[in-house]
Amino acid sequence: MKQSVFTADDFQAATGVSRETLQGLQTYVDTLIDWNCRMSLVARSTLEDVWHRHVLDSAQLFPLIPKGASVLVDLGSGAGFPGLVLAIMGLPEVHLIESTGKKASFLEAAADAAGVSVKIHNSRIEGLEPFTADVITARALAPLDKLLSYAQPFTGPNTIQYYLKGQHVGDELTKAHKIWNMKVDRQPSSTDPRGSVLSVCEVSRVQSHRIHSPSSPSV
Repeated sequence: MKQSVFTADDFQAATGVSRETLQGLQTYVDTLIDWNCRMSLVARSTLEDVWHRHVLDSAQLFPLIPKGASVLVDLGSGAGFPGLVLAIMGLPEVHLIESTGKKASFLEAAADAAGVSVKIHNSRIEGLEPFTADVITARALAPLDKLLSYAQPFTGPNTIQYYLKGQHVGDELTKAHKIWNMKVDRQPSSTDPRGSVLSVCEVSRVQSHRIHSPSSPSV
């Protein structure tokens, strides 16, 4: 594998994380690379720029999270982006929801290796008992209208949802506004010139759509 253009040291310079946090993230990355040889967690080609493409992309959410927020739910965690990155960076109670057994096993191994405590739910989203999170995140899981539905069981009046989105975010927002009332802040992604970071709060279903509720994916 070629040397990544954006290194772990570059990541530390960009984010200001401590050496201890950087070591935890390095161990996580090493575990990801090892496991990715045996199962598909991320596209192999993206590992050449893992610190920028995956780790920094996830870490850009950290400064947006309100001080005092403690409970985070990451929907469809997969390889752990962004939830496991945010846990290693210091979020105290992170719930990683992943229905695929092998991926859940990876998350457990990666968290143990990085020395961080997280709660891993090897379950479909709708299979969990509802509880209220301060923060909800997801990356590359589903269109926004469906994400808001999946997030409902974990959403309270003060919950903030953060979603990393690609170039079609405008279309997703248009569709979601037909189903959901919400307050949305959209800002450019710091890692993808075509991407956006959505901050969503004050979510409620539009009256005419309250009868219908899409089922949760197998994530």
